[in-house]
Amino acid sequence: MGIISSSIARKVAMALSGLFLVLFLGQHFTINLTSTFSPETFNEFSHFMGTNFLVQAILQPVLIFGVIFHFVMGFILEARNRSARKVSYVSYKGNTNSSWVSRNMIYTGIVVLAFLGLHFYDFWFPEIAYKYIEANPSDATRYYGELVEKFHSPVRTGLYVLSFVFLALHLYHGFASSFQSVGFNNKYARGLKKFAKVYAIVIPAGFIFIALFHHFNH
Repeated sequence: MGIISSSIARKVAMALSGLFLVLFLGQHFTINLTSTFSPETFNEFSHFMGTNFLVQAILQPVLIFGVIFHFVMGFILEARNRSARKVSYVSYKGNTNSSWVSRNMIYTGIVVLAFLGLHFYDFWFPEIAYKYIEANPSDATRYYGELVEKFHSPVRTGLYVLSFVFLALHLYHGFASSFQSVGFNNKYARGLKKFAKVYAIVIPAGFIFIALFHHFNH
């Protein structure tokens, strides 16, 4: 029934949820990048995102649902694809028909999911505890210090860097193929796929730069 029974619908739903998360990733990167040149601007953006009713009551739950939906749908698609392979080949030349990244999206996705767990542990859970459990007064200047503190540890910084490498691999195939999944095959399709591949490299590389910047400068 619905997206669970239709292979095409599942792929479209997967692509649309992925595109939604890509938009959030770009917005998240833009805010975090300000921390490398203007702590005040980073604090202002973060305070707005952390106190605005629309962001907290509507966009944040939608984002969390989008993350859960995307990864659950990914596991469903992987399970369906595996069960559909009824013929075993004696020899398989992987790169003949597909790239390593496209064949291992489930594994790069698992690493990204594990990273999201770490990210929630580092930032989202403390934020919820600060505001709703400890009921601390609002402090618009605390965000930059909290961010910098997380990158003191070389182990944690290394985990972030490694996670963004896997994110780049996941995006490199997933972002570009999502346009095809939603039926975007007009004259702009090739340009969009090129943009997606550049995006898949530049944005994770930018996050790596942010992590390393704070690790070596504080």
